[in-house]
Amino acid sequence: MTQLSPALGRRAVRLAAPAWFQKYGVYTAVAALLVYNAAFTDHFLTAANLRTQLVQVAPVVIVALGMALVIGTEGVDLSVGSTMALAAALLPLYLGYGIVPALLVALVAGVVVGAVNGTLVAVVGLQPIVATLALFVGGRGLALVMADGQLKQIENADLLALGSGKVLGIPDVVLIAGVLALVVAGVVHRTTFGRQLVAVGGNRAAARLAGLPVKRVLIGVYVLCGVLAALAGMLATARLTASDPSALGNLMELSAITAVVVGGTPLTGGSVRVLGTVTGALLMQLLRATLVKHDLPDSTAQMAQAAIILIAVYVARERRSR
Repeated sequence: MTQLSPALGRRAVRLAAPAWFQKYGVYTAVAALLVYNAAFTDHFLTAANLRTQLVQVAPVVIVALGMALVIGTEGVDLSVGSTMALAAALLPLYLGYGIVPALLVALVAGVVVGAVNGTLVAVVGLQPIVATLALFVGGRGLALVMADGQLKQIENADLLALGSGKVLGIPDVVLIAGVLALVVAGVVHRTTFGRQLVAVGGNRAAARLAGLPVKRVLIGVYVLCGVLAALAGMLATARLTASDPSALGNLMELSAITAVVVGGTPLTGGSVRVLGTVTGALLMQLLRATLVKHDLPDSTAQMAQAAIILIAVYVARERRSR
């Protein structure tokens, strides 16, 4: 039986380490944070606190699911925060017609934003970061114009129930985020569209030569991302009981990208890790909550998140280079 030399053995370990870290690192980090808080943070693992953490992270999870699909095609969507603000601004304008028309109008806004972004990327040929930057700036401006630059209280009982309702003690927003994660996972792994998405992200030119509908896939991905961002904006508005386009969704695009990258989805496309994305969002939420519980400033949490992003990107780069 042939044995590996010590040098080859060490090289095998170096090759395997980045792959293992990218695949399982986020789960290990979440588990470590939970163990740490169980030992050193009072009342952290109580049902009430865990419920609070899940409610706070639910909108990030929803937006990050759409972002994961976009990044899976080697793209990015910087307009998700503005899309949330647009949805929030539209709700008070149409709630007088009933909750269903108001929700539909807000979702249509997400469809329009996604269609514009997708068309600019797939048809016009702009780089995703440039195409979505326009609505990153203009979308929030439009939302502020529609809301007259003012925060508006929400008094519709049906919408407020969506933000505060529970099923068997589980908040509705958490259930919605969980169901959407399952749906997105099914789309990625069980449908033709999901396979086409991964193929387009892996090699767009090869996908085009193979006869795949590249433009349609790209537009569809950005539309899905816009719809999920609009839904997150509606749920956040319902939970906060107010529409505030000036603040809602601020830096959400960065939170979503962080969750996706830390969760193991490569920025180079060709892969979508749904469970990793959800866990990445949870990791960032738990990290921030842990630091706050120990009286550390929010700036420390931001620096810690930045360090985690750098580590995740470096590990992914190391894995590709080897």
